[in-house]
Amino acid sequence: MLSRQQIETVQSTLPLLESAGSALTEHFYARMFRDNPELKDIFNLSHQQSGQQPVALFNAILAYARYLDNPSVLAQAVERIAQKHTGFQIRPEQYDIVGHHLLETIRELAPDAATPEVLDAWAQAYGQLAAIFIGREEEIYRTAEQANGGWRGKRRFRLIEKRAESELICSFVWAPVDGGPVMDFRPGQYLSLSVSHYSLAHHEYRQYSLSDAPNGKTYRISVKREPGTPQGQVSNFLHDHVEIGDEIDLLPPAGDFFLDVEQETPVVLLSGGVGLTPMLSMLSTLVESGHKAPVHYLHACENGRQHAFRDRVTALSQAHEQVHSFTWYREPLADDRIDEDYDAVGLIDLTPLRDAILQDDSQFYFCGPVGFMRAVHRQLKDWGVEDSRLHYELFGPHQTLND
Repeated sequence: MLSRQQIETVQSTLPLLESAGSALTEHFYARMFRDNPELKDIFNLSHQQSGQQPVALFNAILAYARYLDNPSVLAQAVERIAQKHTGFQIRPEQYDIVGHHLLETIRELAPDAATPEVLDAWAQAYGQLAAIFIGREEEIYRTAEQANGGWRGKRRFRLIEKRAESELICSFVWAPVDGGPVMDFRPGQYLSLSVSHYSLAHHEYRQYSLSDAPNGKTYRISVKREPGTPQGQVSNFLHDHVEIGDEIDLLPPAGDFFLDVEQETPVVLLSGGVGLTPMLSMLSTLVESGHKAPVHYLHACENGRQHAFRDRVTALSQAHEQVHSFTWYREPLADDRIDEDYDAVGLIDLTPLRDAILQDDSQFYFCGPVGFMRAVHRQLKDWGVEDSRLHYELFGPHQTLND
């Protein structure tokens, strides 16, 4: 337990950290990968190149230091990170490596301020945070291991179906090689893939949202090709190199973003582009469970060639009177048909649907590119929707949606 003096010592360094900005975490990662290159097989290096991961870590460090005397404020962030960590098989001893490089980074970037008292306080603070994560991650590992069809660590799966859903999105259906059942998941959660291949510089872990309702036998993910971007090396590998019959290691489903509503609760599912994958899992689950309240499935994409699962959503809305769908095409193609393939042109604008979707108890779930997410968040907040009714997932390192 940190003493009051140690808390005050750590918090006294906040102005120094803020002035250093993300340079602190960039130095930290460079140092860690230099001395512990084996960690390159765990971290997503494309997020390092884009700058997303250093910024996310910097913001997390500041938040933790700011709330040392009230860590419960960070419970949601801790849960999100712990769930992600289990998808990379993070082990307790790796926290020691991270802690060492964090302290050395402070010592090297701020030698005048890095007194023994400051370093000791930060060591104690980091140790407390590491203990929180190690404890929660062990709970997640154990829960998955004990679940019906569950497991701990890696499990071998075989691809039994590969299907194009649009010109960019392809679905992959995986069945366990051992022939046993697979654990259920909460609609909205993701599956972690452990990938090694001669075309990849490092062993890679990636998370992809599950795109169907749980069935106890297989898992389906739907992956967007990302040509010409460093973020897309594993996604493109799946599209180009993985075929039916190929095997891969999967880790148990995880994630803190999932559907959690009563049967009588109106639900609004909003997605942009490949952000439809968790929404489709939620929609399928709501239909299979006989959800009684209205369900609105709202989707925005570029055009008909990039509109994945159109026929599936149309069939569900026609077969179930409580399901309503609406689609925006940003730039329709000549053969895209208004009122058949899509409903409106341009970026997502919820105004025409306000009366239908804005109920006192509606729950809103949304996922997509950051720009799309911020637009949806802003519109709903302008309508006065409380934060407790807004649920969203950002692919990659967490970012804020506040303008």
